[in-house]
Formats: sequence, structure tokens, C-alpha cells
Amino acid sequence: MSEKSVLQAWDYVAFAAMLVISSAIGFYFAFRHERTKGGTVEEFLIGSRQISAYPIALSMASSFLSAITVIGGPVEVYLYGIMVLMYNLACLFTMIITCLIYIPLFYRLNIISTYEYINRRFGSAVKYGVTFGFLTYMVIYLGIATYTPALALSEVTGVNLWISIISTGLVCTLYTTLGGIKAVVWTDVFQICIMLAGLLAVLIQGVIHVGGFGKVWRIAESGGRINFFDFDPDPRRRHTFWTTVIGGTFVWCAIYSCNQAQVQRYLACKSEKEAKKAIFLNWIGMLLLSTAACLCGLVMYAVYETCDPMETNRISNTNQMTPLLVLDLLSHIPGVSGLFIASAFSGTLSTTSSGINSLAAVFVEDFLKPNWKPWNHFSDRKKTLISKLLAMIFGLSIVGMAALTSLFEENVMELARSVDGLILGPILGVFTLAALFPKSNSKGAFVGMLVSFSISIFLGIGAQMHKPAARFRRKLKTSTAGCRLPNGTTSNPMNITTFVTTMITSPTPDKTPSIMENICSISYGYYTPIGCLTTIIIGLLISKVTGGAKDVDKSLIAPIFHTIHKFIFKEEPAASLPESGIRLLETTAEKLFSPDHHPSRSQVDKTEGDYNEEKKIERAWSELKKLKAMDKS
Repeated sequence: MSEKSVLQAWDYVAFAAMLVISSAIGFYFAFRHERTKGGTVEEFLIGSRQISAYPIALSMASSFLSAITVIGGPVEVYLYGIMVLMYNLACLFTMIITCLIYIPLFYRLNIISTYEYINRRFGSAVKYGVTFGFLTYMVIYLGIATYTPALALSEVTGVNLWISIISTGLVCTLYTTLGGIKAVVWTDVFQICIMLAGLLAVLIQGVIHVGGFGKVWRIAESGGRINFFDFDPDPRRRHTFWTTVIGGTFVWCAIYSCNQAQVQRYLACKSEKEAKKAIFLNWIGMLLLSTAACLCGLVMYAVYETCDPMETNRISNTNQMTPLLVLDLLSHIPGVSGLFIASAFSGTLSTTSSGINSLAAVFVEDFLKPNWKPWNHFSDRKKTLISKLLAMIFGLSIVGMAALTSLFEENVMELARSVDGLILGPILGVFTLAALFPKSNSKGAFVGMLVSFSISIFLGIGAQMHKPAARFRRKLKTSTAGCRLPNGTTSNPMNITTFVTTMITSPTPDKTPSIMENICSISYGYYTPIGCLTTIIIGLLISKVTGGAKDVDKSLIAPIFHTIHKFIFKEEPAASLPESGIRLLETTAEKLFSPDHHPSRSQVDKTEGDYNEEKKIERAWSELKKLKAMDKS
């Protein structure tokens, strides 16, 4: 049974101020657009590509960390250790890959929807398959992100869960619909500051409560929470160095390279250079936020080292641990508990607003423009109004999707990463085929995508039917030896030891896992690499069998591919000159400068302009002779 408390007046003030300021930013940009007559669809969706790198960087950092990091991050470290922090190394690799491959490709195509690129490269069938995958992913992910802080507020204050969800959804829908991408970006900047402030409040107060950071670190180290490096190659292990770095690189590539919610942000930058700057600044913001969340997890373990709240039934779900920590550490300081709740809701608002804006962009660019003929005859004002209406519809529909998340008891961070892997892997595979493999065709991409989605569905269902064994999850030990019982005494450590010993030594069936159980026990960190590589391998094989692609537009292949191709094959610029042109140049020069050629009197009396032209041809003939000599050598 979970504990509930009531926020103080200053806590409500802090929380309400966050909602009011977020809404005010939306109103500001809405009225600014009206005053400057800038209310176009491009202005609403990508800010007319005039936003600087700094706000874009903070917006990207907040969008996919969100309340899942604020609430789920500390719990992940408490249960499994600080290995999850290695995702930041994977994210750094992703930033480099995105800057080398995807930003130059998308920016030079001058597109709004990333799936418009897939349509140009592979046709509408593949585009709609990828678009359907994106819509499914965003709806599920936003449901998780919306439910998480609502749970935090309800558990800490006793406020009804659905009142929290509905209020969050309405405020988010309001400012996103009114202000468009600029409102989304600038509210993200404000909200990531609130998120960081909330985590720092917990971290600082927790360190003071325990007795210093050194003591927090020593307790965490003795409890096995400082486990950065684990090189076990077993793919069934939940978290190892390989699952976080390799799997994490694929996950973040899928998010930053082909997810509309993130790509739409760097396409809103002033230039390609600004977009690349935004990507790397975003990594610094992510590093700060995720590090603060992980350190809060160490504080959580130090606080509950000898009295695990789950085992003592203070809470009923691991997702309630961070709100409980806030209650235990900050409830005596006016306004600080409200600051943390505001930080959790800030994460939801930033993520949901980004998702709503990207969903509206995809629907306009990939469904309305190509399929609805009246669209081209509408005025800019009417098109913008329709885009805002779509944003409102998506915002309200996401509120209803949050209910499904309450059915899952897993840590929200694990649940979110599982969704990332199962859906984004095949999508990343299609984009990689399109950008780096010129011979891949629409048939290969379509079949590869279908096979990959099928495998993802199989893994997702199988993981629920065949739960991984405890030895693969390796949940770290917790204790209740220091808990106080209702009569004020502490529990008997001997009894706890006897109980644990009984649990360990109780007879268990000596059962060898089946092939199916082994497959379904694979770590969720490998879902994205499996989905991506399956799409690429199947896509290339089918493309080869069906003859491959012919005459692919070079602008649809990543610029880095052309650079590498030229470097490997040492292509000379003169090779592009047609053979017919060389023969014509040779014939003309030979006729003009042959010893047997005797000019007439009229030719001798040529004009100054003719003389200059002949000199140009003579120089060209000389250059051609040099090229021939080089070829022979």
C-alpha cells in the first residue's frame, strides 16, 4: 500500500507557475505570428528555418529524456546500477553519425517530413509503412511519457491520476496548437531548466541527508551499484557494456537520424552548420540531465540501503520510488516538492509537445499534400488553421493513450527503451538502406521492413510470455534489515537472513531453457540492432535478386557516400568528359594545326576576336596532349 501526502501551498505555487509560464510562451508566439503576418505552415512546423542552434539543442535534449528520465532514471540505478549512464557514450557516437550522414542529406533536400525522403527514394508503399510505424511508436511513447509524471503527482499528493493526465494534456495541446514549433522549442528550453533544478534539489538534499557525497559513493559501491564496465558477451544479460554502447548507439541513431520529432528540430535551424552545432550542444545537455538522474539513483540507494520501500509495502510499484524519495527528503522544505513535481511535468510537456508537432507535420506533408487535391488551393492562413486543428486532435487523443501504461509494472525507462527498439529498429534500417546503398530498391526495402517488423512483434510478445530469468536481469540486492516496525522497533536481521537463505535454498526445478526461451530472453538493448540489420540484410538480398535500383538521383544518397566512393576509386575530374567531346576536340585541333593545312588570304586577315579564339583552341590542344602523356605513363 503506497503512502500519500499533501503538498503545501508553496508547492502548488511552484507547480502552477510552471504551467502558466509554459502556456504564456505559447500565447506569445501565437500573437507574434498574427502581428507579423507570419502564420504560414512552414512557420508553424519548422519556424521558417530561422531558429538558432542553442534553443534547438536544449529542445532536443529535453524531448526524449523527459519525465521518463526524471522518474525512471534514479530507479534504474537503484535496482540495476549505474551502467545505464553508458548510454551517454553511445549517444556521442550517434551525434557523430548523424552529423556525417543524415543532417547533410536531409538539409540539402529542403524537406519538412523525413518520410517525404523515403517516398522519393522507395515510393509510397514503403513510405506509408514507415509512417505507420512512426505514428504507432509516437502514440505509445507519448502515452508512457504522459502517464509517468501523473503517477508521481498522484502518489505524492493524492491528487486523482486522471485529473493530472488531463491537465497535462490540455496545457501541452494549448501552447503547441497556438505557438507551433517556436513555442515548443522555447518551452522546452524553460522546461529542461526546471527538470535539472528538480533533480539537483533531490541530489543536494539527499547528499546532505546521508552525510556527504563520499559516503553516498561508498554505500553505492559496497552495494554493487557502481558497475560501469561489465563485458559479459551473453546477449541475454539485461545490461552490459555491449548492450548499452552498441544497442544504445542504434537506439539513439533511430531517434536522432530518422525520427520526425528530432529531425524536425534541426531542420528548423538557420543552416546546416547550425544544425550540427545544435546536435553536439544537445549531447552536453543530455549528459548533464542523465548524470544528475543517475546520481539521484545513488542517493536513493544510500537512503533506502537497509529499508527497501517495495519489500516493506510502502509503495506498490517501482515507478513510485522517486516520488517517495521526494516525499521523504523534501516535504519539510516549502516549495521544493512542488519544484520536483514541476520538473517531472516539464519533461512530459516537452516530450508531448514535440510529438504533437511532429505528428501534425507528418500528417500534413505525407497525407494531406499528396492525397487531398483541395489542399493546394487553400490560402496560407487556412492551411495553418488546419495544421493547428490536427495538432489539437493529436494532443487530445494522446491523453487517452496514457491509460494503457498503467497496466505495466516495469520501470518506465525499460518500457520506453523496449518500445524504442521494437519499432524504431526497422525504420532505421529503411533509412540506412536509402541513404547508404544506392543499389537497394523499393522491393528490397518493403520486404526487409515487413520481415523486420514481424521479428520485432515476435520478440515483443515473446518477452511478455517468457519473462527473462533472474540471472539475466541481475537485479541487485536490497535489504529491510534497518526498517522500523509499527511498534517502533527495528526488524531482526537474523530473521531477514533466515528468510533470504530459505528463499535461496528452496528447491527449484533444474530446467534447461528452451530455444524459444533463450531467444525471448534477449536483452531489450539489442532490439534496435536486430530490427535495423534485418531490414538492411533482407533489403539488400531482395534488391540483388530483383535487379537493384537503376539511375538513382545522386541527391537522394548521403553526400558522405559520394565522398568515400571518390576517395576509394580515385576518380579523376577529366573522366567525366564524354569520349565524343574528346574526338571532336582532337579533330578540330588536328585540322587547325596540321602542317598540311594552308590558310587562305581571307583566313590570314582574320579579326582580333578570331585570333583569340584560335589561341584558346591551341591551349586546349596542348592540355589534351599533356593528359594523353599522363595516361600513357
